Amino acid sequence: MSASSPTAPAVAPPARPASRVRQFYALTKPRVVQLIVFCAVIGMLLAVPGLPDLRVVLAATAGIWLVAGAAAAFNCVVEQHIDAKMARTAWRPTAKGELTNTQTLLFSAVLCTLGGALLYFLVNPLTMWLTLATFVGYAVIYTVVLKPLTPQNIVIGGASGAMPPLLGWAAVRGDVGAEAWMLVLIIFLWTPPHFWALALYRVEDYARAGLPMLPVTHGAEFTRLQVLLYTLVLFPATLLPYLYGMSGLIYLLSATVLGLMFIGYGFRLWRHYSDALARRTFRFSILHLSLLFAALLLDHYLGPWLSI
Repeated sequence: MSASSPTAPAVAPPARPASRVRQFYALTKPRVVQLIVFCAVIGMLLAVPGLPDLRVVLAATAGIWLVAGAAAAFNCVVEQHIDAKMARTAWRPTAKGELTNTQTLLFSAVLCTLGGALLYFLVNPLTMWLTLATFVGYAVIYTVVLKPLTPQNIVIGGASGAMPPLLGWAAVRGDVGAEAWMLVLIIFLWTPPHFWALALYRVEDYARAGLPMLPVTHGAEFTRLQVLLYTLVLFPATLLPYLYGMSGLIYLLSATVLGLMFIGYGFRLWRHYSDALARRTFRFSILHLSLLFAALLLDHYLGPWLSI
């Protein structure tokens, strides 16, 4: 080719598919499972005055992580055609056809079996049965039945997503107490504004996928009002641990500040909507729950020292 010849346009090499390990790991929805495990560990630590048995904590954490990952993988199989239509989920290995249904279901079954065995033999049977019930609630009742049928899918299905602190409590105590159910209630009421904030700025994705999410069926204005109302209902629920005597002033102050901030996001979302604000609200909701539970844990260990 002579020096005066036009230069051929550079062609980018095709993107290499992720390794098999990364593909299977992606099926477990790591960021979602991390929050689940975090809430479960908080339940374990709050269940006893001092530090729980480390062996039980490690076994329960591993078992809950495995079963939660199995539920996420099963969800990827059920929703692969929906995931392929949505920008947020089109990258998943099942949606891209990188992993077959057989491979994914086998992977899910192995994780669930290993996790169940860990919980049964190294923790206690109650935790295993509660964790498997959560698997069924999320992977079957929510994913297969509720999500494609009703715009209240998040509200009803949120019960299974709210269970992690109860699982952690049961792992350490071998029972379920009122304190654990308070934590479940908090996550249950937190779930709708968290997911509806996401659905507001992803509404086209959900509509294209044919899912009856609230912004699709009832419109953005109604959904924004529901987000605000749920933040208002969530606020007093977050104060229950203090009112019950489970926590002290550290948690009370933290819950009050975080709750008022969440209400502020909900109010602004209702009155002055933008996709950018919906994104910020969604991100803050994750921070809200994480810091709320962290404050509960901090109060659990530092509160008695401060009251001396």
